[in-house]
Amino acid sequence: MLECYEATRDLPLQQKNIETPIGPCVANELSGKKLAIVPILRAGLGMVDGILNLVPSAKVGHIGMYRDETTKKPVPYYCKLPADIAERDVFVLDPMLATGGSAIDAIDQIKEYHPKSIRFLCIISAPEGIQALQKAHPDVDIYAAAMDEKLNEDCYIVPGLGDAGDRIFGTL
Repeated sequence: MLECYEATRDLPLQQKNIETPIGPCVANELSGKKLAIVPILRAGLGMVDGILNLVPSAKVGHIGMYRDETTKKPVPYYCKLPADIAERDVFVLDPMLATGGSAIDAIDQIKEYHPKSIRFLCIISAPEGIQALQKAHPDVDIYAAAMDEKLNEDCYIVPGLGDAGDRIFGTL
């Protein structure tokens, strides 16, 4: 949720009259912005609720990928996006940005639908993943809560936290 605050801080606002239980007030709301959040399955699901708490009107799509343990490359298996994705600003979610392969492939898929903009949100990143994503998609802003030291020979973030999906869903 805190990262979503940072990723939305530059979106335009408009004032809205609201009736509270005590009396009327004027509050800010997003100005005509249509947002979509697209978690990369399965670990990205762990970030969805925090964003929906701040932006409950956001539409949710899903992109499924798994990592081929031999090649270390992502293998896509599912893509379902909101029908009006071209009218939306898209936030792609994945807790870990290691090699950048999944993020790059997910963004490649989303760009085929010509959304207004794309932002990538992760919790932990590696320098190699940041560089790869910036090179492949220089127009995509990256929001990372932390950047760890490096990738190891198995392309895991060091020190990292292991497999984010396993940790979130208790399937260690």
